[in-house]
Amino acid sequence: MKITKEELISIIAQFNPWWKNEKIPDLPPWHRGAFRELMRWIESPPVQRAVLLSGPRQVGKTTLLLQAVQKLLDSGSPAANILYATFDHPICKLAGLDAVLEAWRELEPRKDGPEYLFLDEAQFIKDIGTWIKHHVDFFKTQRIIFTGSATPLIHANQESGVGRWHNIGIATLSFYEYLQIKRVKLPQIPSISSIESLFPLTPGDRLKMVAAATALIGHFHEYLIRGGFPQTVLVDSITQSQRLLREDIIDKVLKRDMTALFGVRRIMELEQMFIFLCMHDGGMQDTQTISKDLGIAKQTVQSFVDLFEATHLIYRLPPFGYGKEVLRGKNKIYLCDPAIAPAVLIKGKTILENPHALSQCVETAMIGHLLSHFRTSQARFSYWRSPRNKEVDLVVEVDGIVVPFEVKYQAQTVQKRDVPGLIELAGKKPAIVRGYVITKSPSDLGLLEDPPGNKIYIKVPASLFCYWLGESEFHQKNLLVDLEKA
Repeated sequence: MKITKEELISIIAQFNPWWKNEKIPDLPPWHRGAFRELMRWIESPPVQRAVLLSGPRQVGKTTLLLQAVQKLLDSGSPAANILYATFDHPICKLAGLDAVLEAWRELEPRKDGPEYLFLDEAQFIKDIGTWIKHHVDFFKTQRIIFTGSATPLIHANQESGVGRWHNIGIATLSFYEYLQIKRVKLPQIPSISSIESLFPLTPGDRLKMVAAATALIGHFHEYLIRGGFPQTVLVDSITQSQRLLREDIIDKVLKRDMTALFGVRRIMELEQMFIFLCMHDGGMQDTQTISKDLGIAKQTVQSFVDLFEATHLIYRLPPFGYGKEVLRGKNKIYLCDPAIAPAVLIKGKTILENPHALSQCVETAMIGHLLSHFRTSQARFSYWRSPRNKEVDLVVEVDGIVVPFEVKYQAQTVQKRDVPGLIELAGKKPAIVRGYVITKSPSDLGLLEDPPGNKIYIKVPASLFCYWLGESEFHQKNLLVDLEKA
């Protein structure tokens, strides 16, 4: 099918209202934490590279692109030198990237200064890796910023793409960003320079922290069931926000993207598999058991898990250790956002009445926050399990420092007997000098009493922990500086 140049020009003119001195419609006043890093790479790139924004659908990648366009316009960049095009649009997809660029320059002659190419949903562009390699190498005045909701974009032409683009991963909203977007009015939440700085606390400071956690906990629970997708956060009805999230995942990712990008035809089995993962969020990737339960071939199960990871719907967490102990172990699988399971399983707010399910949502949120917090460092993430099935939810390794995290989201005060896995792992690893216990009760803030050996276990309410992690990431600070000092 041939697309006429007139049709193409008409479409891209609509995408670029600044060419006619018109404003970009419906831009939100808030920015994601990644906006600063994005603008740094656009305005003063450390090296000559394109920039890739990768992440799940509906996390705000398009909004970030358009906010970057607005910032460039406000800084005096010529409107004619800025192109935005989305290849999710059927006309652009059929026409191809070269035709879009040709139509741009026919409509808007180039001005002096750098050219900025904002290419949305670039996984639909044929041979995008080769194209970017060529343009990064030979067109030094072009700055290319592109997005992708699936990692085939990253892996396609991987050899030719090495060193040609900088990847900025965009996760779902942190709890801090969620509160900012909703404009929730809260009493002042104390800021901290690091988790380590919490101890020792004066009685007065501790009371302030407990009051802050108390004010946050209701909003934190709503965050867990609404999720971190900007589109659903601003919907008044929780039922409606969960329906939108469910439709985005099932209809757009599973039924459309999987077919268009990966050629998946067994959509019913794919959907069954994803529902299974929602029912077992944080569970082991036991391919044989899943295959038996669902009646799907083991090879297909493994392929589907790979696809869910490629579209940023899940994280895989390997077992802690090295060599044979890792090879023998199974990965754990976490959804990319705690609200996905309640939305897909149509749980509504009932999840708040189920202590086990609520604790699992908190674990998913905590792991997501930590993965995002350390995304710019060379951190290794894993879980630990003993031969007797004692477990630690997350182990973070940075520059040889090992720090474990355990979620105990229970009404009762957390005591030493509640974290046997944490204590056993720390006892086996002399390098572990501190660990974190993520709790429920706002008053459950402080040190775990009578820790064995020369160890420190810090208890932090989940609402405060996720708030502080999100706040520090938003301001591009390292809250867990003790990892570097230990």
